[in-house]
Amino acid sequence: MSSTIITTAERAFYIKVHESDNVAIIVNNNGLKAGTQFPDGLTLIEHIPQGHKVALTDIPADGNIIRYGEIIGYALRDIKQGSWIDESLVKLPEAPALETLPLATKVPDPLPPLEGYTFEGYRNPDGSVGTKNLLGITTSVHCVAGVVEYVVKLIERDLLPKYPNVDGVVGLNHLYGCGVAINAPAAVVPIRTIHNIALNPNFGGEVMVVGLGCEKLQPERLLEGTPDAIPIAQEGASIVRLQDEKHVGFKSMVDDILAVAESHLQRLNQRKRETCPASELVVGMQCGGSDAFSGVTANPAVGFASDLLVRCGATVMFSEVTEVRDAIHLLTPRAADEHVGRRLLEEMAWYDDYLSAGQTDRSANPSPGNKKGGLANVVEKALGSIAKSGTSAISEVLSPGQRPTKRGLIYAATPASDFVCGTQQLASGITVQVFTTGRGTPYGLAAVPVIKMATRTALADRWYDLMDINAGTIATGEATIEDVGWQLFEFILDIASDRKKTWSDQWGIHNALSVFNPAPVT
Repeated sequence: MSSTIITTAERAFYIKVHESDNVAIIVNNNGLKAGTQFPDGLTLIEHIPQGHKVALTDIPADGNIIRYGEIIGYALRDIKQGSWIDESLVKLPEAPALETLPLATKVPDPLPPLEGYTFEGYRNPDGSVGTKNLLGITTSVHCVAGVVEYVVKLIERDLLPKYPNVDGVVGLNHLYGCGVAINAPAAVVPIRTIHNIALNPNFGGEVMVVGLGCEKLQPERLLEGTPDAIPIAQEGASIVRLQDEKHVGFKSMVDDILAVAESHLQRLNQRKRETCPASELVVGMQCGGSDAFSGVTANPAVGFASDLLVRCGATVMFSEVTEVRDAIHLLTPRAADEHVGRRLLEEMAWYDDYLSAGQTDRSANPSPGNKKGGLANVVEKALGSIAKSGTSAISEVLSPGQRPTKRGLIYAATPASDFVCGTQQLASGITVQVFTTGRGTPYGLAAVPVIKMATRTALADRWYDLMDINAGTIATGEATIEDVGWQLFEFILDIASDRKKTWSDQWGIHNALSVFNPAPVT
């Protein structure tokens, strides 16, 4: 992507992304006042806030509003050149019809290999490589969450000091497990998700489950998983049931969990970091609290880093169905083959049906904060969101919570909700996540390091101890997309090696798991 940055002598900036665009976004922190004039003759006829769109030409009623070289909507009335185009002036277009899309017609050629890059990771018996060394305590039902949280505090206080090579303990609590239609077809999603989270490489293959005993999702079924998941051998896993008759009183339950946990900690403590090629990384790309800068600063830089990782042979995942749906016509041609292209269409169609069943549609996205940051609708948001995918061919498509079978660029279908997407990517095996934001969020995950990238310098400065990387310098011309992309790539290697820590890990800011459950709750 090649953006045009227009500035006056007073350092007033606007950014036009594509030569065919008839709108641009204002860069300046406090926006620009009426009367501001740019070298190309454009004069603002009203105040326009930072990140919001200015009309570069007169746009008639029902005329196309074009950004990223794509139609993001239609004008609801005549719009004069130099006017502020907020969301109230933009009519949402129809989503691309899935049955008409080309599949694998413009498959990108493989990028030149990038060799010699490594990180210090933890090799696992199944061949995967972790970036952390954690004890994960899986739960089969939310009923036991309070007990697990209580025991996690005891483990941190009393046991972890004895095992210095273990980075921590994570209680994998969730809201699923009982009071649900356990045999409904859509129940495959939460069951697969919880099963695969237990297998995340950062847990070292040590599977420990705490259950109640009467729940619908029995621990044995959780270990078995779903037909598309690798079963967890019961002899290699530990199960503690609170309702077992051997438990007399709360202390009995706690002591049992602690004893089992210690046996896993002893094995995890034997793990040591070793030099691994960058090809062993599994990196999730996500955005949240997006703004109009997301698609021109942070997300393109993430896309550049994605290409670097793919060139190393690593696995890169991007997600968020509703923030891909309106740009899907730009992705299906990049599918590695027609099968991958059809899988993209299947996931889009499944989510269309899911939203329809809930009597809503894609117009429920974006959020109020997204709009305040200059995003008019989900079309504009999607066009900026897919920039995280870079330029590589899409090698595989995953349903929610599935594990990849290939490397390269992967589309992992998830909802767009930050914490649901993060949970689903965790199930798909990410060991590092990159999260871009323009409005700001303290989001983090306990199981994997989350690198936060600000789209704007104002946010990076204001949240200086929450944002890891500032992509706002791209908007002002101080850095290029490539500069920030390389900075992110090298930072990923440092974070994966524990040479540096993300702000969310330094502060211990971690969101609860939010397992996607499209199945009925009974």
